Amino acid sequence: MICICQRLALKALRQWAEKEGRKPLVLRGERQVGKTTLVKIFAKEFDVFINLNLEEKVNANLFTMDVSFEDLLAGIYAKAGIKMGNQRTLIFIDEIQNVPDAVKLLRYFYEKRLDLYVIAAGSLLESLVGNHISFPVGRVEYMALHPCTFTEFLGALGENILVEQIEQLEVSQSVHSYVMDLFKKYMIVGGLPEAVANYAKRKDWVSLNEIFSSLLSSYKDDIEKYAQRPKEQDILRYILIYGWGLAGQRFQFSKFCSSSYKSAEMGDAFRTLEKTLLLELVYPLISTSFPILPDLKRSPKLLWLDTGLVNYVAGMQESLLFTSDADELWNGHIAEQVVGQELLGASFAFGVKRMFWVRDARNSQAGVDFVYKYKSHLIPVEVKTGDNSKLRSLHQFMGESQESIALRLWNGPLTSDLISLPSGKQYTLYNIPFYYAGQLESFLGNKFV
Repeated sequence: MICICQRLALKALRQWAEKEGRKPLVLRGERQVGKTTLVKIFAKEFDVFINLNLEEKVNANLFTMDVSFEDLLAGIYAKAGIKMGNQRTLIFIDEIQNVPDAVKLLRYFYEKRLDLYVIAAGSLLESLVGNHISFPVGRVEYMALHPCTFTEFLGALGENILVEQIEQLEVSQSVHSYVMDLFKKYMIVGGLPEAVANYAKRKDWVSLNEIFSSLLSSYKDDIEKYAQRPKEQDILRYILIYGWGLAGQRFQFSKFCSSSYKSAEMGDAFRTLEKTLLLELVYPLISTSFPILPDLKRSPKLLWLDTGLVNYVAGMQESLLFTSDADELWNGHIAEQVVGQELLGASFAFGVKRMFWVRDARNSQAGVDFVYKYKSHLIPVEVKTGDNSKLRSLHQFMGESQESIALRLWNGPLTSDLISLPSGKQYTLYNIPFYYAGQLESFLGNKFV
């Protein structure tokens, strides 16, 4: 499979390679987001590429022998059949979670061989980090790999002119409807590289179902590796069967999808899946200013890895394709899912968390879909169409906030409104097309000069 939608990730890898004092890089992300394929494409930019898959015993044994680091390095080159020299060399240690000793040895590449470029990854790495595997502190760096963004999806389809226009925030109104139709297709296909490559080749979303079905089966097959006890495994399976329908929604662990499992049991299971990066539990802020302190006592919002998977499980592909308003479906929750995916995909920093806001008042239903951190600003982001009278929660946020800008992502073109609140405060509401969701950093950079 050609990883044609990982353009931004390749750019991030090149920036890592050019850094002074570069550390071994650990690629982190859920399985099937294209980590191995991405590295193999990146390797074409090097003189020498050594690929060590630690699922193979002969490779794993290199890292378990009681030898010096110099002997280990000599063994790596000998195994690859390559003479050590001054060539620009990339060493890729794949499935590194199979040999914890290999994780510990990463530090020596930083301390003794800064001339070598070292990348590590693993398909089940995330579920083991913390409990069974600890990376050497200060001796490695991380890069988060997410599903392909909308612009990468467009690049895979050959829509390179549109990619440039979106990144420059210069899509003309004459092609707005065309780009929105492509965005709806992105919501159906999602950003998993295999699905994107398949759609780019066949232009048939029905043929994606086999890919999605296979992925879901693989996630369920991994459950025994995430949990040891049968009951824990049963709860994980329950979530993977019924949880997709709550994408973009707040929920409670107790009686989750009418289950009989206890709240604590369900919470532990969700946190286990969150470690694998298959989903994220997004907790609300109750303040409109810094510091950022999520309220972990309140109900979280559920965001899954990929909108394509979500729509496949929900059986919403055809409805989404033919609807004129994406946020009419699921009461707008599927639009929140894809916007959340775009916000996360815009960053390669590991540990970036999405946020939303709820009003700190008893029985209050006020809430803003997302809060976007831009430098010293916390910018509210609503995901909905309709007129300004339906943005009461956003107005409440701005009434408590010191910010002068708010954002609404919608189906319409890029416009702005000057909003006057009853208090007398005024702020500018920018109405931004969905296809700019991954460009908020650039958009705000133009507003806060």
